[in-house]
Amino acid sequence: MNIGSKENIWEQFHGPNMGYIEEQYDLYLEDPARVDASLKEMFDTYGAPDWLKSDGGGQTTTPQGASANDVKKVTSAMKLVEAIRRDGHMEADIYAIPPQEDRYSPLLDPKTYGLSEEDLKSIPASWIWEEAPASVQDGLEVVHELKEKYAGKISFEVDHVHNDAEREWIQDKIETGSYRVSLDGNAKKQLLQELTEVEGFEHFLAKTFVAQKRFSIEGLDVMVPMLNHMVQKANAEKTKNIMMGMAHRGRLNVLAHILGKPYDNIFSEFHHAPNKELVPSEGSMGINYGWTGDVKYHFGASRELKNGQEEEHSTKVTLAHNPSHLEFVDPVVEGFTRAAQDDRSERGEVVQDTSKAFSILIHGDAAFPGEGVVAETLNMSDLPGYRSGGSIHIIANNLLGFTTGQSDGRSTRYASDLAKGYEIPIVHVNADDPEACLSAVQLAYEYRQKFHKDFLIDLVGYRRYGHNEMDEPRSTQPYLYKAIDNHPTVANVYKDQLIAQQVIGDDDFTQIKEDVDKKLRDIYENMKENEAGEREVEKLPEAVESTLEDIETAVPLEELKQLNKGLLERPDNFNVFKKLEKILQRRENALEEGNKVDWALGESLAFASILADGKPIRLTGQDSERGTFAHRHLVLHDVENGSTYCPMHGLEQAKASFSIHNSPLNETGVIGFEYGYSVEAPEALVLWEAQYGDFANAGQVIIDQFISAGRAKWGEKSSLVMLLPHGYEGQGPEHSSARLERYLTLSAEHNWTVANVTSSAQYFHLLRRQAAIGGKDEARPLVLMTPKSLIRNQRVASDGKWLSEGKFEPLVEQPGLGKNEEAVTRVVIGSGKVMVDLEDAIDNAKDADWDWLHILRAEQIYPFPEEKLQSILERFPNLEEVMWIQEEPRNMGAWDFVKEILHDIVKDNNELGYIGRPHRSSPAVGEPNIHKTEQNRIIHEALKLSKGGDSNEGN
Repeated sequence: MNIGSKENIWEQFHGPNMGYIEEQYDLYLEDPARVDASLKEMFDTYGAPDWLKSDGGGQTTTPQGASANDVKKVTSAMKLVEAIRRDGHMEADIYAIPPQEDRYSPLLDPKTYGLSEEDLKSIPASWIWEEAPASVQDGLEVVHELKEKYAGKISFEVDHVHNDAEREWIQDKIETGSYRVSLDGNAKKQLLQELTEVEGFEHFLAKTFVAQKRFSIEGLDVMVPMLNHMVQKANAEKTKNIMMGMAHRGRLNVLAHILGKPYDNIFSEFHHAPNKELVPSEGSMGINYGWTGDVKYHFGASRELKNGQEEEHSTKVTLAHNPSHLEFVDPVVEGFTRAAQDDRSERGEVVQDTSKAFSILIHGDAAFPGEGVVAETLNMSDLPGYRSGGSIHIIANNLLGFTTGQSDGRSTRYASDLAKGYEIPIVHVNADDPEACLSAVQLAYEYRQKFHKDFLIDLVGYRRYGHNEMDEPRSTQPYLYKAIDNHPTVANVYKDQLIAQQVIGDDDFTQIKEDVDKKLRDIYENMKENEAGEREVEKLPEAVESTLEDIETAVPLEELKQLNKGLLERPDNFNVFKKLEKILQRRENALEEGNKVDWALGESLAFASILADGKPIRLTGQDSERGTFAHRHLVLHDVENGSTYCPMHGLEQAKASFSIHNSPLNETGVIGFEYGYSVEAPEALVLWEAQYGDFANAGQVIIDQFISAGRAKWGEKSSLVMLLPHGYEGQGPEHSSARLERYLTLSAEHNWTVANVTSSAQYFHLLRRQAAIGGKDEARPLVLMTPKSLIRNQRVASDGKWLSEGKFEPLVEQPGLGKNEEAVTRVVIGSGKVMVDLEDAIDNAKDADWDWLHILRAEQIYPFPEEKLQSILERFPNLEEVMWIQEEPRNMGAWDFVKEILHDIVKDNNELGYIGRPHRSSPAVGEPNIHKTEQNRIIHEALKLSKGGDSNEGN
């Protein structure tokens, strides 16, 4: 049949033919397959014949004697339709384990709107649902149809998404059903196979490694096929990287079935097997971990997945290593993803391509609303310095947090409600409906690809066992676990569905299960027994033990002058704030003889020279573009039009990118992000700067679990730099100490460098040294105490020649002291600002005799320069005492760390002493005058000057 336009299609039917069409349309309404294909196409396209829905004048008919009440019913029906779209989730069948109370909402009840079934039947479908399919005739059918779409095994929350295009796109996907995956018989069998492998793996571990923790995925088994669906889609579209983060529940199954970690590798990590210690078979894929290792359900892995169509393309799938601290891996994975998207090879800002990588974050239902790092990560999702083009979030919702129920774990209806504040679309889906779950990830993936924003799936299942397999949940959740104990697994649920659809026979599923079990059993029984005896911690890699002393960091003076000149150039007609530009232009002659390079310029020259070496740089932090102390100014603002310019971007010598961003007001999320970025982009110098050093303690989990220990546990290399403003200047407890002692407590096995430098030249060389080790086996983080008031102190400024000569010195001798070696009886050693205070006091003590004194600055505290210190002390035959000086309280700062080192170095006939503040619970006093009194006492005691004032705190 030749189908014409909508305007004339029905005009070709007259008389008896009209009766025939009406007859066929009635059959079509009963079952579209019962009519001829051409008629079906016509009805699909145009709906009912015009004469069935119009009066003689061509106008849509209305009930005779239409009244205000009729109009009210239509508007009420429209409100009901919108309520179903908005609140259908409140009655949706999304719980695999049905809740104790029936899901009912008056918002979805026609009676709430004064509507009966007859009222709804009297309303044509198109009046209240403009895009209603032709098979839907009236208002009652509209309600039934939309409830199936919005309140079934899958439901939606999108009303909080304010972007009309996004919301309408999702609504169209839902109402047309185009987001749903359509599986043929073979695809359904493959899905059942996947579910059976997931379940069979857990069952095999349970019976083979009895009473050992594995944090089973059972109850959320479908998560593995969901992940696999996304991985296959991304691989088909030539995505280069998929970055994944998840907690421990289900991790072993994901490692096996998504990351391709061999079963025998996993089996070998279960100690105390019934009959033997196990090692992987020969040729099995090795996983590179650190030397101290971690428990099996914290490890990550990576896998290269080939594209079946094009062998040269592969997708790298990475599951991040993760400690037990739930959700803290989230920003780390986002850092991985952004680093994989950024092209850092050219000067200027990075070029980001969000199609190159995307992230999948799997959350716990208790942790998602409970851990603040989740909100921090979500907040970064659309910020220029942190956006990664949309992450797909899956809440692995097992209805419990250890033993804590939902009513005690959150104040919201759903675990996902936090995401509403960030306008992230939410899908709730029943984990016992595998095809609905695949449809959910299909929708999420398409949304991410189209809008480059986050999407969240609330995968609602259950936890078959306790928090771990040795935990008994029935004492705290007896009602829930009674239901779980009687509930079939998802593989069995889906098996029954396929048998009913005649896709498989009754015996097929039994055979699949037996095959899975046999495969696992064969692998296990063919594994070798470990005859090596007791295992010990592996030896520290040789490169990790390197002192880094041989790295050359000097830059010829002429090159520095050219770089400095380039940093002072501006685009045409760019109008910098005049007062600022005047200050910056003073740097023009800083490298000439007789002038000095201050802290800020030393940093800028270090950055510029690193870029000239072809190393990219990324610097973020609160106010880092300007600098907390108004010293950096690496992003300039045009006073006329508000445009910005970064001098590093215009540098002709630069051979790599420079990124600098003011961060949001958080520490945990941002530090985690930068750590992740530094791991994934090892060639880049990545720096995070605290507004004040003590604020870094808000990110302590990232520091403890990732930055300090990631290499030892997981073999994860990072050369991240943490810039932590530190120094006692009378600003009170919160703006004095960067908590140096905490980093020193964590210092071991050359896991990082901890430094507190006191000159711009030392800072210059230290930054260049850090850039040089990036991507090498010697790589390690740098924790640097940075100055505040000293930034503008001329005692910290350096002659230009010190940048063009020499290198970083871990231990620096005070110029002018220690010349008369036989006269020296006291050596004072310390670090940071107090050493500048000592120098200032010595210069101000006119005509004093300092032959008896020598002062040493420990610019690098870890690893401590023991050999150099010992060689210096041996020069003084009449040495009587070695004094450690610090401005921090005795139980803080470096004293507790260095005293054992010093004790081993200092001779028995020499006294080892401490000069500083007494033990304190708070890092610093709040009253500036008391601070000044304390500081004077410390300086006077070190230099044996006349007694300074006494603190009224009893010092």
